[in-house]
Formats: sequence, structure tokens, C-alpha cells
Amino acid sequence: MPWSIPVARIAGTVVRIHVTFLLFLVWIGAGQWRSGGREAAVEGVLFIVLLFACVLAHEFGHIFAAKRYGINTPEVTLWPIGGVASLERIPDNPREELVVAIAGPLVNVVIAGLIILFLGFSLDTAAMTELDNPRAGLMMRLAAANIFLVVFNMIPAFPMDGGRVLRAALAMRMNYADATNVAARIGQGAAFLFAFLGLFWNPMLIIIALFIYLAASAEAQDVSFRGATQGLPVHAGMISPVETLSTSSTLDDAVDLMLRTSQKEFPVVDGSGMPRGLLTRDGLIVALRQGGPMTPVLDVMARDLPTILDWQPFDAAVALLNRTRAPALLVLNRDQRLIGLLTPENLGEMMMVRSIRPDWRFRGRQSYVQGGF
Repeated sequence: MPWSIPVARIAGTVVRIHVTFLLFLVWIGAGQWRSGGREAAVEGVLFIVLLFACVLAHEFGHIFAAKRYGINTPEVTLWPIGGVASLERIPDNPREELVVAIAGPLVNVVIAGLIILFLGFSLDTAAMTELDNPRAGLMMRLAAANIFLVVFNMIPAFPMDGGRVLRAALAMRMNYADATNVAARIGQGAAFLFAFLGLFWNPMLIIIALFIYLAASAEAQDVSFRGATQGLPVHAGMISPVETLSTSSTLDDAVDLMLRTSQKEFPVVDGSGMPRGLLTRDGLIVALRQGGPMTPVLDVMARDLPTILDWQPFDAAVALLNRTRAPALLVLNRDQRLIGLLTPENLGEMMMVRSIRPDWRFRGRQSYVQGGF
């Protein structure tokens, strides 16, 4: 993810901190310093760090629950408004999604319970109502914050955990896409409510409202897109024909190909049509700064690109592209020869069509190869 810094790897998941979170810490520290001096600033920053440690634990509740069902999570990122765990996919089984969704808030319940037990069951009312009140003990405020996280996350509005719980419960009784639409609409309604409250109470709610609205809309579109492409083979959505470079091509050849086509990704194939690598437009620009026109493309191309066969399910290709975050999938025929590409850009174009015409159904099509240098 852009502008995020990897800080650790836990159980195969990379933990990242977005730079805006670091700026948020500076902002909190400066505000506390102005109101109460150095001691207040240190305590204010410490509270936020501990709070987001609880947020990270919350996300790993989701991550470990998902891992139980064979779903990995490549990374989790901390933002000023919370944490985002990038699961490879959402469980298809509603009961599994229910378990994954509720696992995060349960972690916060455990944390709050342990702190209250440690404090001797004396949770001060001030801590419950004023999380930024320095007169309330740090640990009491942290316990209250965890309780708040549970309550907030269990609001039955997508994309909060409560919305996922609602979607899972509805999906046990209705179509998955319809269940998603219901949860997404509730999420969008909650976003408008938060934005309204933010105008009179806390401007941060407006930012949270924007995140909720966009996330709810994106999830609804994603589920709709998956429904529209269900049962399609990869060749139904791939780019084909594609222009290619040969293993003997140079940067001069690549520049000529870039200028006379609209492609942004240029596969490199051998004499039998089998792929050997991929040169992206961005990679070509970098190579031109570092080498001359006669530099072989073999020296600058990306290798070990993910491949998929043209007859495989389209949703498998989308999952592979999302998981690898490659610039393109190389689509092969049964003879392992390149016949097309699948890129994030043409996936975006297909989703754009669905956003304009939700009733649009994509059709399978036969595509064949191309020529190149």
C-alpha cells in the first residue's frame, strides 16, 4: 500500500503503519503539549499507541479466524481511523464469515475484561464518557476505549464488523448479493448520520463517514461484479490480441511498441510463443534512464509473473491478481502459449460497466494471438 511503512511480520502477515498515522501521533502530542505540557503530551501519545495496539490485536482476531478457514492475510495497515486487514478473500460460507467478523470485537472484549479485572472491577464513569480526560487513569481510559470499539464495530452497518455479521445472518436466508446490498445501504445511511453529527460534534466523524460510505459502496459493487462474472472463463475478460516483444528485442523496439499501441504491459515471449517475462511502461521508463536503446529487454523485464489458463474460472484469476498484486496476469492456452493479459485496468473497466448498467451480463468470447517483434 502506498505511503505505508512495514514495521513487523506476525504469523505471515506484514504489519504496516501509514504515514498519516505518524502525523496523527504528532498532532495528538502537539495538542496535549499545548494544553498540559510535556507530561500530558507523553501520556496522550502513549494512550494512542496503546489504543492502536488494541486495534492491531482486533485485526489479528480477524486474521487468525480467517486463517482457520484457509484464508491468508498478506498485510494489515494502521490508519488514524483504525486498522485494515487485507484478507485474500471473504469466506464464501456465511457461518464462516460470521466467525471471522465477530472474532475482532471479541478480542477487545477480552482486553477490556482483563483490564477491569486488573483494576478490581472499578471502571470510572469519567473514563467511559471522556476518553481524552487526563484525570481518568490511563488503563481505565484504555478499558473504556476497548468497550467503545466493541460497541462501534458492532453497529449493524457495513463495512463495520456488525455489518458483516448482519450480512452473514441475512445470507443464511437470502441471496448473498441481496444480503450485501441490504448491509451496504444501512452502512451508507450510517455514513450520512455520522457526517451530520460530525458537523456539530467532532469533524473526525466526517472522515469516518466518508470511509464508511466508500467502503460500503465498493463492497456492494465488488459482490455485484463477482455475480456478473460467475461462471465465466478467463478468456471472457482478458485483453487479446496483445502485442509482444521477443527475447531478442531491445529497449528501442519496446519504445516503438509503446508509441504505436495503447498497451501499458508488454509480454516478452520466445520463438514458440511461451512467456519469459513482462516489461511494463513504468519499467520501460526506468530502464531508459539507466540504459541505452540497445539494452536487451531480457535485462530489464520482470520475471516469474503469475500465469493462468484461459479456460479457468474468471473469479480465480481476479483472486490471483489481487493476491499477487502483479501488474498483469499472463493468460495461457493449453499449450502454455501466451494468448492474452488480465490487468487491474481492464478489471476496472468491467466494474465501470457494471456500475453504469447493473443488469449487464458479460459474455464469453474466443480470442487468439497477436504478433510482435
